[in-house]
Amino acid sequence: MGPRKKASTSDPLVSHGCHFEQLEDTPLEDLSAEEWREHRVFEQLLDSYPGLLERLKDGSEEEIFHVGELIGKGAAGARGDDTKTLKSAVLDWISPRGEAIQPPLHQNSKIDCSFNHELTGSLLCPAGLDWNDPRIKDNLRSGETLVCGDQWPIFVYANHVYDSEDPWCGLLRSRLLVYAYKHVFMSPSLVDREPKATRSGNAHLHGMNSVTIASLAYIATQVRFTLSSSFVFSWTDTTTDSKTFYHSLLDLLEDPEECKEVDELLTWWNRYLLSSFTMLLRLIINIATHAAKMMQYNNTLAQSFQS
Repeated sequence: MGPRKKASTSDPLVSHGCHFEQLEDTPLEDLSAEEWREHRVFEQLLDSYPGLLERLKDGSEEEIFHVGELIGKGAAGARGDDTKTLKSAVLDWISPRGEAIQPPLHQNSKIDCSFNHELTGSLLCPAGLDWNDPRIKDNLRSGETLVCGDQWPIFVYANHVYDSEDPWCGLLRSRLLVYAYKHVFMSPSLVDREPKATRSGNAHLHGMNSVTIASLAYIATQVRFTLSSSFVFSWTDTTTDSKTFYHSLLDLLEDPEECKEVDELLTWWNRYLLSSFTMLLRLIINIATHAAKMMQYNNTLAQSFQS
């Protein structure tokens, strides 16, 4: 992948809120690619939270910034929770079946991750490079070979195989990504077993009923960070270069010339996860039905005692 345009450092939600009136008067064809992306995110946010548009249009500048701060706080909190829970989960998923990782990788320390460890290094190795080549491995470990955010790691490909003749083959279809997606957007209990009836999936709770481009890029970014040796997730960290990685995925997935491949990718994901989504929805419906019946029974019982 080639170099990508650097994203704006300002919060797009606050920016859109403060300048919404100006944006309304700006022809959409005059928006840059980055502004288009932010505008789509903003529209999705408005659809998800009725009344937000009126609050932004009628509110003062201070109120608009407060809304932006609340949204940013919520996003940061969710991202932090995902980063924390994925740390131990990913180590479990990449462990050889029936064996312990050797040398051990500790959940409370990441200093031995990234290219410093054989297992995480093999997963983070840029597609097109051979991790089994001692020279390549040494150069990655020493830092002589610098890895940029737009050099995608092999773990994003199915079976960790990259086909230079067909770069779309297996892209964003790895088992590790599927596990992480289920863990974050559905429920950790859905990763490799039946869902628990005590917890609704995050996706359902927020009205998400299908896989999105942004959610795929987000999960890939989270897994990449988990395998790295960095301790704190930050979009501005130039070592992990997470922001460039995330936006490089979006650049491809939002490219109109790639729409056929992207549609096939989303279809694959939605079919793959459909059974889990359906199972989760049935559980939620059953729980709601049972709760309604219990409430009706209690009301009837209370009325009988009163009469």
